[in-house]
Amino acid sequence: MTMPPIERALLRAIPFLVGGLLASLPLLLVTPGEEPLGWFIAQLVVLVAIAHAMTITLMNLGDEPWFVGMGRSPTVRSIASGVGLVVLVTGTVGLITLASSAALGFDPSLQYLQLLSALDIAWAGAALTIGVYRAFSWSWALFAGSVLGVVCVWSIWNYLTNVGFGPAGSWIVSGPDLARYVIPFDIIAAVMAVVFFLVGVRSQVQATEQPSPQS
Repeated sequence: MTMPPIERALLRAIPFLVGGLLASLPLLLVTPGEEPLGWFIAQLVVLVAIAHAMTITLMNLGDEPWFVGMGRSPTVRSIASGVGLVVLVTGTVGLITLASSAALGFDPSLQYLQLLSALDIAWAGAALTIGVYRAFSWSWALFAGSVLGVVCVWSIWNYLTNVGFGPAGSWIVSGPDLARYVIPFDIIAAVMAVVFFLVGVRSQVQATEQPSPQS
């Protein structure tokens, strides 16, 4: 009996989770200091790379039928398969973020910022990548997800560079600076992710409903 795609997705996700948790252990030896910008951005880059690599590894499983026995329409099942993959990627990255941030010994407020940043980029990047893959091609999906990740990481770097850190490397929450350096990019990323995800759903449904040529 063939293993359902959701089970294969879980199996493919395990190496990313285990590898990320194991890689967090040496970070216990690191002391970021009161100006942890370099360590923070380096960690975020790795987390975003893990999310993107995981999405690329999993996204072809969304081509297969999910939840066939539930009697739902192809559109609902396409949405469900895509959302399931996005949640799996985002949850895995969240666990790795918690472990690695704690190992680095960041101030709790900075750990929270890192978690917000990683989750935000992970879900948007996964949704965009899956949507572009379904609507266009693997190579365009790779490109789109990579660009989104770079731009979002840059926005966080720009914010921290201009605002700096508080005592013991804490996160300085500045509403005006967030509205200037971060939130516009978050909104653009979210809109692009949702739009291309839905375009991908439509393309996938149209491809599955297209009648096969008669001999």
